[in-house]
Amino acid sequence: MTYIVNENCIKCKLMDCVEVCPVDCFYEGKNMLVIKPDECIDCGVCEPECPVDAIKADTEPGSESWLDINKQYSEIWPNITEKKDPPSDHKKYKDEKNKFEKYFKENL
Repeated sequence: MTYIVNENCIKCKLMDCVEVCPVDCFYEGKNMLVIKPDECIDCGVCEPECPVDAIKADTEPGSESWLDINKQYSEIWPNITEKKDPPSDHKKYKDEKNKFEKYFKENL
């Protein structure tokens, strides 16, 4: 098992998770974070820290495609080890649905 970041992070990027990760397995795209599955030690300390419920175990239903996305983009995005300020407009995106289809292309 590993943890993954899902579309709830897109346009929110609150980074509370980055501060608590003991192995620095988060990687930063333009408008979301991902976890590198091979580096994640499955400790789970990041999951309750996420205020938008964007971190899930890869064993949860629907996480398969997100595991692939986390694997792929953690190989090309830079590693992040310190919390940064979230985007100034992050609150308006917190409960938005279908963020992947609308905004993920901005990460590239």
